[in-house]
Amino acid sequence: MRGHRNLVWFSLCVLFCSFPHPALSQKAPDLPGTGVSAGQHNTDRQPSGSISGKVVDQSGVSIGGAVVKVTLDGEATSQELQSDDDGQFFFGNVPPGPFQLTITSEGLAPQDFSGTLHPGEAYITPLVMLVVATQVTEVRVGLTPIELAQEQIREQEKQRVLGIIPNFYVSYVPNAAALNSKQKFELAWKSSVDHITFLGVGGLAAAYQATNRWSGYGSGVEGYAKRYGAVYANVVAGTFIGSAILPSVLKQDPRYFYKGKGSTRSRFLYALSSAFICKGDNGRWQPNYSNVGGYFAAGAVSYLYYPASERHGANLLISSVLIRFGETTIASIFQEFLVPKLTPNLPTPAPTQP
Repeated sequence: MRGHRNLVWFSLCVLFCSFPHPALSQKAPDLPGTGVSAGQHNTDRQPSGSISGKVVDQSGVSIGGAVVKVTLDGEATSQELQSDDDGQFFFGNVPPGPFQLTITSEGLAPQDFSGTLHPGEAYITPLVMLVVATQVTEVRVGLTPIELAQEQIREQEKQRVLGIIPNFYVSYVPNAAALNSKQKFELAWKSSVDHITFLGVGGLAAAYQATNRWSGYGSGVEGYAKRYGAVYANVVAGTFIGSAILPSVLKQDPRYFYKGKGSTRSRFLYALSSAFICKGDNGRWQPNYSNVGGYFAAGAVSYLYYPASERHGANLLISSVLIRFGETTIASIFQEFLVPKLTPNLPTPAPTQP
């Protein structure tokens, strides 16, 4: 019985609400001086939204204090603020419609970004990356650090001394983006299988044959083939261990960063230190554990294929490590003072000594 009574009351309420109430059906008064009713005004008004994003540099580090300006379509004035310590910026209560952002920071190339804000939308821009103005002038809004590193690797792979000899492990961009593990292994692979690498190994094996180094390999074609395999194994082991495996584990950059400015003495000392000091993936200079560890690891691996007559205990390991240090030091000095003049396809003009 209670259920039936409730149903009747519900039906009466529905019937009553279906008829217009005199007090509710009156026309809303017009807003003074507008000719628009209050109901119409509430319908036409669109909710505002917000625009936010983050500003970083080429190495992915947040830029605090960057000036961010937003200009709305059809308006002469603009809003302006600075990014916080984490590189974040936020514009609230922004009317919907087309807008343009301009991001600037001292010493870096300004960037522009355009978009359209929909009613009530919380618009988040792609990662805004500012680059050094003297190095890159193109807009790179939305380019991730990994994508930027890949672009820089492509430029490095064009670097060939005299247009022939690969010079992939040198960066002429001081603040180049850090490489991830995949990129480090890809660079090691491309360096190891380059046709000039095979030719260079062949020439070095021929020199060893002529001087009868590693005499345990014998002479003739068989002796040359063994020497060729040993030299190439040294190249591959040293490249992958010291430039891919350990740098990935220790988060270090395997590249030589060209200095190109300062006194001759400072540049010479910088080149000498490259065997012991490197740049980490965080952009800070630190002991080059990857390089040193790679030398010892590659020397230990050589015990697997060197002739028994050449394995003199620790003497072989120590001599191999010292030779590698000497080669790296000489190569770094050449990189700093000579190689840029002989390399036709640098990504940007190398800085010159003042």
